[in-house]
Formats: sequence, C-alpha cells, structure tokens
Amino acid sequence: MKEDSLHKIRHSLAHILAAVMQKRCPEAQFGVGPVVENGFYYDMVLESPVELGDLSKIRKEMQKMISQKLDFVQEEWPIDKAIEYFTIHKQDFKVELLKDLKEKGTTAVADSGDIDLVGDAETLTTVTVYRTGDFVDLCRGPHVKNTSEINLKAFDLLKVSGAYWRGNENNPQMQRIYGVAFTTELDLEKYKEMLVEAEKRDHRKLGKELDLFTFSELVGSGLPMYTPRGTVLIEELKLVLKELGSKYDMQQVSIPHLAKIELYQTSGHAEKFDDELFRVQSHYKQEFILKPVNCPHHTQIYASRPRSYRDLPIRYVEQTMQYRDEKPGEIGGLQRTRGFTVDDGHTFCTVDQIKSEVEMIVEIIIGFYSSLGLWGNHWVSLSVRDPKTPEKYIGDDSDWNESEKMLQEVASEQKLDAKRMEGEAALYGPKLDFMFKDALGRETQLATIQLDFATPKRFGLVYIDSKGNEDNPVMIHRAVFGSFERFIMILIEHFAGAFPLWLAPEQVRIIPVSEKFNDYGYEVRAKLKEQGLRVKIDDSNESLGKRIRNSEMFKVPYTLVVGEKEQDSNTIAVRKYGEGDLGSQEVDVFISTLVKNVKNRSL
Repeated sequence: MKEDSLHKIRHSLAHILAAVMQKRCPEAQFGVGPVVENGFYYDMVLESPVELGDLSKIRKEMQKMISQKLDFVQEEWPIDKAIEYFTIHKQDFKVELLKDLKEKGTTAVADSGDIDLVGDAETLTTVTVYRTGDFVDLCRGPHVKNTSEINLKAFDLLKVSGAYWRGNENNPQMQRIYGVAFTTELDLEKYKEMLVEAEKRDHRKLGKELDLFTFSELVGSGLPMYTPRGTVLIEELKLVLKELGSKYDMQQVSIPHLAKIELYQTSGHAEKFDDELFRVQSHYKQEFILKPVNCPHHTQIYASRPRSYRDLPIRYVEQTMQYRDEKPGEIGGLQRTRGFTVDDGHTFCTVDQIKSEVEMIVEIIIGFYSSLGLWGNHWVSLSVRDPKTPEKYIGDDSDWNESEKMLQEVASEQKLDAKRMEGEAALYGPKLDFMFKDALGRETQLATIQLDFATPKRFGLVYIDSKGNEDNPVMIHRAVFGSFERFIMILIEHFAGAFPLWLAPEQVRIIPVSEKFNDYGYEVRAKLKEQGLRVKIDDSNESLGKRIRNSEMFKVPYTLVVGEKEQDSNTIAVRKYGEGDLGSQEVDVFISTLVKNVKNRSL
C-alpha cells in the first residue's frame, strides 16, 4: 500500500490501539501491528482475552487518547539499545524480531511476514522506534505527526480473531484485534454498509442455504463435496470450456491423480511444494505424490510421440483435481482448499507462435468474463522475477528476458493496463494474472497465462524444425478461470446466489395450486424437460404461499403457478425471481423464450 496520508492514519491507529491495550493490560505482550486493506490490526498476548463487546470501550479510549493531540516522535536507536529496552519491558516478541534483524538480517524478518519492520538494507545496526505519549514501539513508520490528524469518527474496531506468532502454528497463539479507518465518517459508513451486503453474499452462507456444497469432518477439512445442485454449476462451466476448446482447436486429455515423485523432482515442483505435498507409499515401497499441478503429466503426453514444427501449436486442456496440503488455519470455504478442480491448459509451440497464442487466450478471457458481467471488476498483474532472489526460479536468464518482454508487449497492445509485479512470477516463467474482487473485497486470482521455456528443456521435449534440427518447444500454461472452487465462490457472491438462468441449478419450479392440478403441472414439467431445462415440481401439502416462498428462498429464476384457469387455457402464471408476478403466458411461448435465453447464456 502506498505511504499516503490514509496509510499513515491507519498505521498510527494500530499504535494507538496497542498503547490503549498496554494501559488496560500492563502485562500484555505485543507482536506486530501492520496496515492492511481498509484498516489495521495488532497481534498481542493478553491475560484476559478481549471479547467483541469490549471493542466499543477500547475505541472510546483510543478516541480519548487521540484527543490529547499527541506527537508521534521517531527515534533511531542502536539495535543493542532496542534489545535492552524491550527486554527490560518484557516484550519477548519484539526482542525476537530484533535479534533476527541483528543476526540474520532483514531477509529473515521479511520471510516471516513482518514486512512492517524491514528497512532497505540487508543487515541493520540501528532501528527506528516511535514514541506516542508513554508508549514506545519498534517500527519503521510512517506515521502521522500528531494524533490531531486522525478523524475521531472515521475509524472503528470490528472483530477479534486468533493468530499464531509469525504465522507458524508451532508458535504461541495471539489475539488479533482488527480495525478499519478512513478519512471521513461517510467513507466509514459506506464501508460498513458494504460489509452488511457482503455478509448476505458470503459464499459459505449461501452455499449451505442453496444446498450447493458441503464439508465433512470424516472426509477432512478443505475437501469440498458438491451436492447435485452444486454439481450443475461445475458441469455447466465445463460445457463452456468444452465449447471454447472446440472453437480454438484445443484437445481434451485425461491424466491420473498421482505420479512418482521423480516426475515432480524433474519439473522442480517437489522442491517448490515440499511442505504441501501429499505423499502416498505403495505396498511395494514406491513413493507417489498426489498431483499438486498437472503440467508435468502433460509434458509426458507430448513426449509420447515424435513432433514436427508442422504439429505445433499443440493445445492440451482438461478439468481435473489437484491437491496441496494447506495449513489448517488457512483453509476456509471455497477460497482455499486442499483439493481443487483446475481449468488447466498447456500449449506447446514455437517461439514465433507465442505472441499469437497469448493474444488468443487474452481474447478468450476477455470474452468469457465480459459475458458474466465481471470484466471491469479486475486488474491485471504482469508477474515477473524478483532480481534479488534468482534462486527461486528455474531456467536461463536469456529465456526469462525474452518471455518477460513478450508478455509486456501483449499487455500493452491489448490495453490490459497491467501492473508490473516483481517477485510474483511462477517457478518457471513470467505470467499475466487476472485478479478479481469478490463481494468481501478480497482479491482473487482467477485467469492466468504463463510462459515457460524451462520445463520443456528439463524434460527433454523436442520437435523437428523446418531445417530438420531438434529444438525445444515453449510451454504456455493457461487457465480461463483457475480453480472451479474459487470461481464458483466468486459467482455465488457476485450474483448473491441468484444465478443467471443458464447457470441456475434449478431453472424452473412448478407449483400446482392444489392436488387437482398436479397432472397439468406434470404435463408442463414434461414439456420443459424435453427442451433440456432443469425443472422441479412442488406438489407438497404446504400452503401455496409457503411453497412460493420456498422457491424464492432457493432463488429459482422462474416459478410457475398452475390452477384451474391455467389448465383450461393451456397457460402458466409466471413469477420471476427479483421481479415478482409477470402474469399469464402460453406454455410454448414461455419455453421458447427460456430455451433462447439458455442458448445465448444471457444474463
């Protein structure tokens, strides 16, 4: 985040929060208190845990402190003086950070996630502290000059959660107090309104209410299971991908869910995902891995036959599961799972074909997200190497330079307004990542295009060029919407569960007014099903009003009420979700309209 005035306000409020907590609990141990999107937090260990009901009192104490117009005074101390000071004041976490800074340099602290404390130099002999009234904190800043710069009514404390020190579950658990802050009270109120709306759209809540997916402790956390209704979403999305694949000459392939570890050692993924690998030992003492990625398998399909330049480009695609052993504390809903289905594709091509292939994939991505009304609620990352950490990547510098240049050219020509993000490249090459915001304000990477010169060379993949010589193909990794899990999460929250007709798990629900009209209801149902529409009939003994409300609760796009009038005139009384009663319509005309809507995938 930019070091602008709002950043300084949020950072300063984190210190004020800690100062108040120190007065309330003199024995408190403080961790770090960084700025995050829309606000700040501070991690601490307290004798008595803070409850949600305490937050309003703490906020008032913060306002009282702000009203004193205290200065934020920056001081530069020798690192040994800082260690001595925080040791005397029994701030063990601060002492640990300082000792890491002194003995291991800033990289050790940066790797732990404590970016807020890191200076520009690799090793430090001095550190900065900030004094606010009686409170002293280790911090590089920046902060406001005086608390009078903070709007008393433009911040709030919203929640309390648990957090492990430095994100490691083997470390002590701390209490994290979250706050939000803005420059005006109006901005704060708008943000709170957004949170209320986001809560209504939360995919975990809607997923349960709409019967889309479930988790089981017996199956294991982070392993979602889709109900029949949720599986409709997956199958409809796969159908879209199949049509795209056919249009752009992509070839569907299928691979197993595990492989020998040697496959991933060759690709470099065994080292990269070491702690995240699910290892399987066979009865014959052979070691296998549940696949964390699909690309190494695809290289072996390519390698199964001799290839000529005339065969290229070869485009493999599939939708299949991948597995990564995520930390238990990071798993939640469909946002981060241990098993996830990936819309995966790998193109093998010549260097001369890279640009046209990437442009084609960009065209697919723009068209797909525009059709869902999601294009525009995004930004694009041109993810490149961090020149300071070359050891994190594989491949030749010349290949990296060429591929980074090509992606930059495509991004510029396609007017993607891509932001260059150092250190965000894949293991094997640079990429274009398409980032979308969900209803909770979280950024999620969905589509991606990645250039890879290294992997084909590692596996010895070749083709015969026009002069009869062997050359290595280039590998382009691509995903239109990444993992199905994250994409479905985005769709649930974007549409608040009220999916467009083509995607809705249940497109039409028929409600006979009474048992006398059940037969007519089933006749209408049969006609709808003949046209491939997903339709159910509710002929239960519940009241008509209750059955209509049930249909609304499941956000069914169309509810058809049939009674004596409709039976006699071969019509239906149509209700549309979100709009209400649309009046009477002829059955065949209504079906024709729906079929056209579904075919066009209209919103």
